[in-house]
Amino acid sequence: MGRRVAERGTEQEPDEDGAQPCVTGAALGDARRRIPRTDAVLKDPRLVAAVGRLGPGTVKTAVRQAQEQARHGTVPPEAVADTAVALLPRTAGGLRPVINATGVLLHTNLGRASLSAAARLAVLDAAGPTDVELDLVTGVRARRGRSVLQALRERVPSADAAHVVNNGAAALVLAATALATGREIVVSRGELVEIGDGFRLPDLLVSTGARLREVGTTNRTRVEDYAAAIGPETAFVLKVHTSNFRITGFTRAASVRDLAGLGVPVVADIGSGLLAPHPLLPEEPDAAGQMRSGAALVTASGDKLLGGPQCGLILGDAGLVGALARHPLARALRVDKLTLAALHATLTGPETPTARALNADPRTLTRRAERLACQLRGPGLDVHAVPSAATVGGGGAPGVTLPSAALSLPEAWASALRTGPVPVVGRIESGRCLLDLRAVPEEDDALLAEAVRTAARARR
Repeated sequence: MGRRVAERGTEQEPDEDGAQPCVTGAALGDARRRIPRTDAVLKDPRLVAAVGRLGPGTVKTAVRQAQEQARHGTVPPEAVADTAVALLPRTAGGLRPVINATGVLLHTNLGRASLSAAARLAVLDAAGPTDVELDLVTGVRARRGRSVLQALRERVPSADAAHVVNNGAAALVLAATALATGREIVVSRGELVEIGDGFRLPDLLVSTGARLREVGTTNRTRVEDYAAAIGPETAFVLKVHTSNFRITGFTRAASVRDLAGLGVPVVADIGSGLLAPHPLLPEEPDAAGQMRSGAALVTASGDKLLGGPQCGLILGDAGLVGALARHPLARALRVDKLTLAALHATLTGPETPTARALNADPRTLTRRAERLACQLRGPGLDVHAVPSAATVGGGGAPGVTLPSAALSLPEAWASALRTGPVPVVGRIESGRCLLDLRAVPEEDDALLAEAVRTAARARR
């Protein structure tokens, strides 16, 4: 049982992976009998080298997938090794790089901000032993992240001190834990937001042991509402930027400047990580502006408009920042050396991909789209350049649209583009698959074009 008999009367055992042994002879006729054994394929020098880079399990999986394709007739048996090599991931990281052609600059499902080349090099440099907590001059222990904290203060001079934790929500949780456990946080009902993936700001704050004192209504909260709620149990007033939605019409909100005169600390959660005003985002609060308006603390994310790695930024009064940094919870929220390196390079290095995408000239985007459409247009390839509207995304600048340009393809192409060798993620709009170029670096245009050609071949 379980054996197959070759046509010449020779019994052949399948190998342990189920691949049929290689059997020669013109009489066989069945190409599947010519699929090479796994151990034979693994002797290919390219796969031997890949084992050292990716590990044996990953390489063996690629070989099995290539053998399966040969069994289904999608590749010839002679191409199993070549197919396995093509199926190998670039790294052993488990994540696949994609081209973000959604038109959403900071797409949460795609990891938000792309790191700059300087930040990527900094991460590689910090991957080995570093002086993260060592003063090389004195030989004694030094403050962790001291250089990046200095860089943050230089970018926001109105802040007396700075601290970094592992994400934006953690920054706010640390502030509530260190300053308001067992006490009250006064916050507007219109700012009790859901931040994504089902997590809600009030649940996070209550989990710290603080009590919420909600004031005002969904659409209107006056400074007098805050003043009436402040008492001996008040730890701070929380001002939350509603960075992922907008309320329009009959509305009113108190500003940080209004709240700063109430006699208790104001913590401003700006969310999006904008450190200074941006002309395209006039309604987006920035850290420097909030500090000048009287905020005692400002919290923000590092992987949004700042364009850096995932982290939470805390800026403000030296005494309050120090209290947060010394709290036991701060140790659990500490960032690693790779994040510190990437953040430092983001703060001090050249323009980030996020900044380039935000500042892109719409006319340049149109020319790129037209050039790509001209290069790709041909028999069986329904593609043309169209105007588009991009957004910031990632919990930043709600309601702001950025003029852009896109390649328009049939809707049915979206799946082939996502599952190709270089995945491209676009968006579906009016029955077409749009590949918006605002978040695609110009140097990736050739890669994008080849991905479209590959998708076209896959659909034939």
